[in-house]
Amino acid sequence: MSELHTFLFEGLPVRGVLVRLTESWQELLRRREAGGGFEEPVRRLLGEMSAATVLMQSNIKFNGAVVLQIFGDGPVKLAVTEAQPDLSFRSTAKVIGEIPSTDSGSLPLEVLVNNHGKGRCAITLDPKDRQPGQQPYQGVVSLSHVDGGLLNDLGEVLEQYMRKSEQLDAKLILAANDEIAAGLLIQRMPIEGEANLAGTDRVSTTEEELDEAYNRIATLAASLKREELLTLDAQTILHRLFWEEDLRYFEPKAGPTGPRFACTCSRERVAEMLRSLGQEEIDSIVAEQGQVEIGCDFCGEHYHFDPIDAAGLFTSEADTPPGSSSLQ
Repeated sequence: MSELHTFLFEGLPVRGVLVRLTESWQELLRRREAGGGFEEPVRRLLGEMSAATVLMQSNIKFNGAVVLQIFGDGPVKLAVTEAQPDLSFRSTAKVIGEIPSTDSGSLPLEVLVNNHGKGRCAITLDPKDRQPGQQPYQGVVSLSHVDGGLLNDLGEVLEQYMRKSEQLDAKLILAANDEIAAGLLIQRMPIEGEANLAGTDRVSTTEEELDEAYNRIATLAASLKREELLTLDAQTILHRLFWEEDLRYFEPKAGPTGPRFACTCSRERVAEMLRSLGQEEIDSIVAEQGQVEIGCDFCGEHYHFDPIDAAGLFTSEADTPPGSSSLQ
């Protein structure tokens, strides 16, 4: 079962989140396979992105969608993951070109996305209660180090984003295969007003001691191997890494309250998109193909609009006779 675990380091301004996407990740891959799946390196990238986006959503508790995008000039032109406040997520990619063969099943970002050093990572926060004229917040970082070297690990890219946007140090470990997508996030928090320091004796008091404590925890997290993240359960991972630390655990989120695959597409939203194209464009598609067919890139659902359905898109409800209501 997919699950998310949150914890604090008692007396320290450091928090952690561990996510394991199992049946939810497998469902996403099954749906994609039905409509033409992705090659293994792309699946791994999307798995890591899915785990990372769920981690970020749970960490900031944002009332809206958190959208992670990776784009550039490699064969993967765009990869996207979206996570909602209820931890539902969906992911897809646009691949144009040949994915190089690899025995490991994994390829660095330089090969997949960032062939010429111009790749970017964008994180968008799109509030549910957005007011008219209000734009979503978006932060963009390069897929390169500040010194110009290329970043080939998604975790390092997002660490750079968090340092830039939130001014907070973080360590992010990600891994994925066809069975599970998992991630561990350790983040330093501002000292003032943090609940994990209230009512406790602070283990470290000076800035130097706090730096030392965070660096120790981040080093322990960085020792987590990919295979351990993919094969060990959450409690075993946390015990092996932090057995000498004083952790405060919160109730894990799983099942109905935990991470799960879900798509926000609907026939109504597709109809609205078709209306935006205009009646002339839709009529030309119907004349050429006999119907309008739209497939969702995220979940593989296909929406069919026969000639009656298509005509109904541009007819007021009062003037519309009973027509086809088939949804396939």
